[in-house]
Amino acid sequence: MSTASAEPLAALSSVGVSIWLDDLSRERLSSGNLAKLIAERHVVGVTTNPTIFQKALLDGAAYASQTRDLALRGVDLEEAVRALTTFDVRWGCDTLREVAEATGGIDGRVSIEVDPRLARDADRTVAEARALWWLVDRPNLFIKIPATEPGLPAITRCLAEGISVNVTLIFSLDRYRAVLDAYVAGIEQARDAGHDLTKIASVASFFVSRVDAEIDARLEQLGTDEATALMGQAAIANARLAYEAYEEVLASDRWQALAAAGANVQRPLWASTGVKNPEYDDTRYVVELAAPDTVNTMPEATLDAVADHGVIRGDTVRETYEDARGVMSALAGVGVEYDAVVRKLEDEGVDKFEASWSELLDGVRTALADASS
Repeated sequence: MSTASAEPLAALSSVGVSIWLDDLSRERLSSGNLAKLIAERHVVGVTTNPTIFQKALLDGAAYASQTRDLALRGVDLEEAVRALTTFDVRWGCDTLREVAEATGGIDGRVSIEVDPRLARDADRTVAEARALWWLVDRPNLFIKIPATEPGLPAITRCLAEGISVNVTLIFSLDRYRAVLDAYVAGIEQARDAGHDLTKIASVASFFVSRVDAEIDARLEQLGTDEATALMGQAAIANARLAYEAYEEVLASDRWQALAAAGANVQRPLWASTGVKNPEYDDTRYVVELAAPDTVNTMPEATLDAVADHGVIRGDTVRETYEDARGVMSALAGVGVEYDAVVRKLEDEGVDKFEASWSELLDGVRTALADASS
């Protein structure tokens, strides 16, 4: 971690952006690094995924004792994965407990993902979410559920049972509106079931940099001056219009009735905020998406970049909707098919999640075999 000033991070927090770290490892926990980031870098939450866990597990020393015990007990592979990952997430929740208490459970959250192979099966997704909620057994947990079409009813059902959810893998505005509706429906059902709505939280993870990567490639292939002039504009415009949709839900009578009953808003979370194009400023998906009641989950390199040279200009979202619509209209005008882009990104996203899960399984399989030899 660099020694850059954290003043831009403080300024970002003052706008209303919750800074979350997109990483977790046992080394980061045991060394006190996460606690230091909380104390010095305004980090108030953590997100994880199978790739993050696989990278962490490469540090065999940190996991050797637990892996040896799992091997001696002869647990099956998937149980071993859950034991290893939930151990880290539980520890992360405990490290962030004071943040959770100070914010009424809005922040201080750690996210763990359901098995991505279940992304197109609502019933099994709900069953997996229940199991993870029980295994970690911490009130400041988020269960990550992909926003596939089958994922939408699973999200509603989990929320209705009082399970806090991080809805992940959102690319399209239409799908985001469906996520918002699934959230409101879940909170309505939780209210009707007698749950304490103040204890249920949610974020909706809208992916950013992957949108630019896909649309920029299409613009470059088109090759016209009009097309190339639009490069690097799609992702931020898309996210800004998502925030507009969020504001529209907040203004609705349906939501206001839930808010009066103590419900928490489902905050937009900007995910995939590390730039893919090295020619782009490495803080752009943070400083250009600063708005109240949002979350920005950053890999540590992006966190360091913002601390070092991020220029925080206050709210950079709420006065931009017309410009954002202009960008999306111009993209359609040069031949970029938005629906085809977001459909491809979702399909690829599920495939990537599944591939990462397979790599994690392979890594744990190897670790168990080594521990048994």
